[in-house]
Amino acid sequence: MYAVIETGGKQYRVQEGDTVFVEKLQGDDGDKVTIDTVLLVSNDGNIDVGKPYLEGSKVEAEILEQGKAKKIIVFKYKPKKDYRKKQGHRQPYTKLKINSIVR
Repeated sequence: MYAVIETGGKQYRVQEGDTVFVEKLQGDDGDKVTIDTVLLVSNDGNIDVGKPYLEGSKVEAEILEQGKAKKIIVFKYKPKKDYRKKQGHRQPYTKLKINSIVR
């Protein structure tokens, strides 16, 4: 059984027991999270597709960790104009463990 969920403007294919990194969600380590924006659920070949979301379906997960991703460097410059700008960015994320998929 798997489901396609939407969170943080992105879509993820998840199964029970999976660990996924999603855009930052509110909560602390160990908190339970319910995601009700379920787009698709597949169970033994039976596929239910929502328009756009499935009514009554949800995915229950647990927050394992709140963190920041690896730093990326953003460097802007204009040739011959003595303009240089160097910035770093670390995107915050939430690590989730999928506990159950409710249809």
